[in-house]
Amino acid sequence: MKDFKKLKVWEKAHALTLRIYQVSRSFPREELYGLTSQMRRAAASIPTNIAEGYGRGRDTEFARFMEISSGSSCELEYQLMLAHDLKYLPRDELESLSAELAEVKRMLNVFVKKLKAIG
Repeated sequence: MKDFKKLKVWEKAHALTLRIYQVSRSFPREELYGLTSQMRRAAASIPTNIAEGYGRGRDTEFARFMEISSGSSCELEYQLMLAHDLKYLPRDELESLSAELAEVKRMLNVFVKKLKAIG
């Protein structure tokens, strides 16, 4: 049985998602169904799609789901910038989360390239 939890990219994406949930707790209440929800959904979409794609069993399917994860990571990148610009997220937190996100994005891109080379 395949175990997506052993993938480093999934581990890092999951850890990032947990941090997004933690950081967004301090956002204004009025953003609960706005930016807070959007950021949490985008963040959770990254490891969710890695897990789903891994379970599909075919490299071409896995690559497609990794690309979806990559799209969600770009969405989250913008939302982090927006949260900072709205003064919900301090610069040091933005930089830390952005660095984690950049690493996940790099790992996703490398993974997609390898999967496409195989398939």
